Amino acid sequence: MKEILAVIRPQKLPRLREVLRAIPGFPGMTITKVAGCGATARHTPHSIKEVLTDFTDKVRIEIIAPDEMADVLVDHIVQVASTGQTGDGLVWVTEIQRAVFIRKTIGSDSI
Repeated sequence: MKEILAVIRPQKLPRLREVLRAIPGFPGMTITKVAGCGATARHTPHSIKEVLTDFTDKVRIEIIAPDEMADVLVDHIVQVASTGQTGDGLVWVTEIQRAVFIRKTIGSDSI
């Protein structure tokens, strides 16, 4: 299994969600609002206010998927999220040793 993580522009999320959900066997995703800045800033902040607000809003996507789906998902994410501008985001993939769904059995008293 693979964990696919992506940080993208928030306005790209609705279209990405639509495209990913159309892929047969799409396993689902978790979304988190994040903010960050690139390593190669063109502007050097000159005040504490600029230092504290020099971040861009992004969305972080996390997907756990079978190995054979990882490349397809990454390709779709890159295609949909790309605007051709600096700051479009980043996608990376890591190996997952184990993942377990947490489910509650209906009518069960066990924890």
